[in-house]
Amino acid sequence: MYYLTLSSVLFVAALVIIYWIHNQYHLDIVVEPATPPSSGPLISICVPARDEEHNISACVQALLAQDYPDFEVIVLDDRSTDATPEILRHLAAKEDRLKVVHGSDLPEGWAGKPHALHQAAGVARGEWLCFVDADTFVSPQALSACCAKAIQTRADLFSIITFQVMGTFWEKVVIPLVMTALSVGFAPRKVNDPGRRDAIANGQFILINRSVYEAVGGHESIKDQIVEDKALAERVKWNGFRLVLADGKHMAQTRMYTSLPAMWEGWTKNIYLGLSDRPSLLWLGVFGAALCLIAALFLPIWPLLGIVWWWRGGGWPALSVVAEAVVLWGFLLSMRARAARAMRLSAWWALTTQLGAAVFAAMMLTSAWKVLSGRGVTWKGRTYSAS
Repeated sequence: MYYLTLSSVLFVAALVIIYWIHNQYHLDIVVEPATPPSSGPLISICVPARDEEHNISACVQALLAQDYPDFEVIVLDDRSTDATPEILRHLAAKEDRLKVVHGSDLPEGWAGKPHALHQAAGVARGEWLCFVDADTFVSPQALSACCAKAIQTRADLFSIITFQVMGTFWEKVVIPLVMTALSVGFAPRKVNDPGRRDAIANGQFILINRSVYEAVGGHESIKDQIVEDKALAERVKWNGFRLVLADGKHMAQTRMYTSLPAMWEGWTKNIYLGLSDRPSLLWLGVFGAALCLIAALFLPIWPLLGIVWWWRGGGWPALSVVAEAVVLWGFLLSMRARAARAMRLSAWWALTTQLGAAVFAAMMLTSAWKVLSGRGVTWKGRTYSAS
């Protein structure tokens, strides 16, 4: 009976944890297509681009196709070594709304992306600034819809969660788990609650009032932050301005990484810097990694242990352990199938949960170890440390 009792306690605890983890993603504010206004404040769209030859043309052309009446597009070429400058030169020759700025060398104490956006904002003329990543592709209605929703919600900084495009096997295995983990660490309802300090923005698309941007010190105030979107959101919210995070999956899509090595470099960087300045998140991350390892390694063994016990004469208690394990498996797979469908994947991808959990746990533990050991991270040819 000791084994049955232990199994039952673990069974109930696991059900509660799985349910809680999969019910933190509540984006109550949804951006839908809106009729473009006849007039509006000038919006400066700023795009940092470093070695983005595969994305920059589609990104810029989508931005130039906006139905919003008054905007400019500024692309900061951040010392690219590929074909990015040449592609931008051809685009700028055909479109007056596009301004290409060639970035200066990275000064001491600055991270690459904050410096690029600082330079772009410096030449922008708009009353609102819209920061868009080069791997993000917006619909023609995105600027009008997001501007309307920002005004409606009285946002000073308005950011959207974009639809994540997943083309390869590893993207479909890992990214859904990463997005679930992000919703636990930064629950949208907490982010949108002015009474809480939880703050995060999605750097793939940020719309911010120019006066607020300047009031919080702009990117110069967060010049050494690689996860600059989170840092900017904190500056805005902690200084009493209104931060809004919304569901913008109908407005924009992003293809962040296209291979396992790229995901490993990108997500370990993000996790490392997200954990480095919040000890509570560091230990939550370690706990999350442990849960992922349990899901990856122990859950497959649980029913087998019950079967072995029954084979050796365990009787109905052993069969009860098997039943609990099977029910738990089914519940976990149903939650992961729901998450897969929400990301427009087949529910069958839920069957890769154990593999994805093992990879995600490895990324979490690697990032936590780098924080605890004081090691830095390398991103796009530049090395950074948490300090």
